[in-house]
Amino acid sequence: MNFHNVCLESFGYVLPAEIVTSDQLEARLAPLYERLRLPAGRLELMTGIRERRFWSPETMPSEISIESGRHAIEAAGIDVGEIGALVHGSVCRDHLEPATACRVHHELGLRQDCVIYDVSNACLGLLSGALQVASMIELGQIRAGLVVGTENGRQLVDNTVRTLNEDKTLTRNQIKLAVASLTIGSASCAMLLCDRELSQTQNLLHAGAVRAHTQHHQLCHSIAGSGETGVGSPLMQTDSERLMVEGIEVGGATFEDFLQKSRWSREEIQRTFSHQVGLTHRRLVLEKLGLSVENDFATVQWLGNTGSAALPVTMAIGAQHGRINAGDNVAMLGIGSGINCVMLGVDWQESRVSGAGELPAEVLQRPIPVGRDSSAIGAAQP
Repeated sequence: MNFHNVCLESFGYVLPAEIVTSDQLEARLAPLYERLRLPAGRLELMTGIRERRFWSPETMPSEISIESGRHAIEAAGIDVGEIGALVHGSVCRDHLEPATACRVHHELGLRQDCVIYDVSNACLGLLSGALQVASMIELGQIRAGLVVGTENGRQLVDNTVRTLNEDKTLTRNQIKLAVASLTIGSASCAMLLCDRELSQTQNLLHAGAVRAHTQHHQLCHSIAGSGETGVGSPLMQTDSERLMVEGIEVGGATFEDFLQKSRWSREEIQRTFSHQVGLTHRRLVLEKLGLSVENDFATVQWLGNTGSAALPVTMAIGAQHGRINAGDNVAMLGIGSGINCVMLGVDWQESRVSGAGELPAEVLQRPIPVGRDSSAIGAAQP
């Protein structure tokens, strides 16, 4: 698919203040580690994730999505009356119904003839929403649209820790299915897209490619749990090793489609942002695609896997801190369980980002590590 009239105008994001390190998680897992004689430091060694962040337990996704949406609108400088579509794309939502987009729409004061709905597509929800909004803009149905989502990993991680400690029948082999759950973090991001005439940045959405290799849908399953919101006791089982291998294969096939659609060569891509799962996964994906690690920006070691927010929030932080230059061809390389891929290309000109939440200075000062030895298990929920 190709676009000629759509611009990725701005980002807004919010990061939680509470930081939980992998060492702290392992301390909470002491009963399991002692019973199975697991070495300390195993979690960071396998995943490359030093820490992740969580919202307070009572936080509703819409509450943070409203804030991220406001940041994106403010950064774009576009009147809210121009926004004709709102898509809420995260896995996490307030309730099974109504759509979480309803509260976000109301609090942002968007117009009543705005198209609004939730999109659920695992870690690709925000990118899938961006494709839908871009198509509406390209067709001339709307002039601008907002895609936003907030992932809250606290409940999943807390329930995984409790389950691992309480189930005395688990073996070393069996706990591999829970490794991906321990990489999950929290973050929120919004993207505002608009038509070329309305844009002040001219960050043109150039092309996109998608693939659905759903023969692998069984490799990662999340159970919503109980409670009024349906997220009271979530659990996730992931065959991390196979999911990483198959996801990389799907990514390679999608990237070939992307190069054809964009008419870019690998050498013409100056900056990449890939799904943030783990450092081994990142390195192997880029090797498969024939892309340089030096041209990729990552936050996974400080934020963990933040689901559908992972790629856009990393791109927002990179753009905000000068990791994208005017004239760069930027590739957004999304992979999600299912297994699905969405890859988008943007001709970048100007960065407009507003965000809340601090990152360690080393995120922006040091080169991103290449990743652990490929024999380690990837923390691989795409």
